[in-house]
This record gives sequence, structure tokens and C-alpha cells, in this order.
Amino acid sequence: MTSAIRSSRPMVLAGGVVLLLAAGLVALMLVRPSSSAGSASVAAAPSDTSVDVGFARDMSVHHQQAVEMSFIVRDRTSDEAVRRLAYDIINTQANQRGMMLGWLETWGRAKSSSAVPMKWMNHPFTPRGDGSLMPGMATDTELDALRAAKGRNAEVLFLKLMTPHHKAGVEMARAAAGSADTDEIRNLAAGMVRGQQSEIALMADMLKERGSTA
Repeated sequence: MTSAIRSSRPMVLAGGVVLLLAAGLVALMLVRPSSSAGSASVAAAPSDTSVDVGFARDMSVHHQQAVEMSFIVRDRTSDEAVRRLAYDIINTQANQRGMMLGWLETWGRAKSSSAVPMKWMNHPFTPRGDGSLMPGMATDTELDALRAAKGRNAEVLFLKLMTPHHKAGVEMARAAAGSADTDEIRNLAAGMVRGQQSEIALMADMLKERGSTA
């Protein structure tokens, strides 16, 4: 009796191993798409010259500078209203930038291109070599001035630079919201329009409070 039980244990263990291996194979089949599914996904992705891809690339660059300027002013003023605005821009635009770069990765598209900026919206912009790669972006000289400023001077300069930056961003986002093919880009761009228009109005009030205008 004992020998029969002992001899059955290897068979039970072997059966368990087979079941685990089978379960693992099923899991891999469920998680890992087939090669044909992957090909279909790439084929369905927006083309490299599409509005979706062009907007994602250009707005990622545009957003990056807005985040940079916000970090600069955050460390050069103690004004809570300006610091709060800078914090909101940092968090919102860094998050949106991450989403756009993630979509480019998913679509199998490069995150950068040698194409002229804004060509996707039939409004090509040739960079002037001063750091302003697209409309509304600050020049290297303007960024240096912001880094050198402190207190109220930094606040006013930041608001004056960020206002045209947002306005140009709204134009780009409005174009993408109306012309993009994917729901991801259309919805994100429409949200950008609403959010940045609200901040433009806020910045106008903040400049007025500081005796200045955009």
C-alpha cells in the first residue's frame, strides 16, 4: 500500500507541472498579441505625416518650454498666486507631454522629426535659431532674462512670456482638435484649448494687478 502511494506521487507532481505549464502558455497567449495583431495595430496607427503625429511631436516641444519657464519662476518669487500657476502648468503640461510621447511610442512613430515645425497644420514655421522653435515660444535671450530676474520682475516677465506661449498653443490645439483622426488627440487638444484659454484670462488679471499688460 505504502509503495503504491509513493509511486503515485511523481505522477501527481508531474501532472501538476503540466497543468502549470499549460496555464502559463494560455496566459502568454492572452497577454502577448499575435504577430498579425501587431501588424494590424501598426497599420491602423496615424501616418508619420498625419495631424495626430505632427501635433504630438510639436506640442511636446512647446509644452517642454512652458514647464521649463514655470520651474524658473517658481524658484524666483515667493508670490503664492504665481507659484500656484507655475505648479499647475508644470503638472498639467508635463502630464500631457507624457501622454503624447506615449502615443507616439504606441503608434511606432519617432518622437522627433527633421520636418519643419507646424507643417501638419499647413502653417510651417522656420526656426530663427534663437531658441524659439515655434510661434509663442520664448527666445534663449528671454529665458536668460527670466533666470536673472527676481520677485515682481520675474513674475511680470514670466506672465508676459507665458501669455503668447499659451495663445500660440491654443491655435495649435484648436487646429488638432478639428483635424486629427484619433479620439486621443482630438479630446486632448480640445481640453488644452479650454485650459489654456482659462489661464490666459487669469494671467491678464495677474498682470493688471502688477501694473502691466501682456
